[in-house]
Amino acid sequence: MHKGRLEAFSDGVMAIIITIMVLELKVPHGETLGALWPLWPVFLSYVLSFAYVGTYWTNHHHLMQAANRVTSPVLMANLNLLFWLSLLPFTTGWMGENHFAQGPVTLYGANLLASALAYYILQGQIMKAHDHDQEFRAALGRDLKGKGSLLAYALGMAVALAGWSMVGFAIFCAVALVWLIPDTRMEMVVAARSKISG
Repeated sequence: MHKGRLEAFSDGVMAIIITIMVLELKVPHGETLGALWPLWPVFLSYVLSFAYVGTYWTNHHHLMQAANRVTSPVLMANLNLLFWLSLLPFTTGWMGENHFAQGPVTLYGANLLASALAYYILQGQIMKAHDHDQEFRAALGRDLKGKGSLLAYALGMAVALAGWSMVGFAIFCAVALVWLIPDTRMEMVVAARSKISG
């Protein structure tokens, strides 16, 4: 399978995920700005999940740009990632509608953790498909931010389960802010290849 089809399908799914999430923002019946206030938990949840989906889309784009081969295990790993990301509208909506209660925040953290693990698996399958590209494999292996995020999600879930759900939510927000700093590993690989081929 050409990687262009995988990219196009993934782009479409992520776009639909964002569309579904924004539909959770119901228009208030009041005509004053104060009528918007009850929506703040839903809106804040949407902003956070939008940041996460946007980050996954950006990193996925760079990852596939650097990849030269797409194998069957890569396809399955990619579907696994999209499955967990497709659950974000549900966990996001439940968390926002229940004002960051313990159960919804914990489940949201589990969704983030599962998505991160799925992306880690996708990276691993792509590494296997590029056994002879040591530069590419080395760049993928330097994923300290990704590994740290896994620990942070687990910590956020544990804190939420202990009764401090807003602290757990704050941890998830902090991780999203860290990911706003661009991950340039794949861009560097593509740039290095361009210099060699040029």
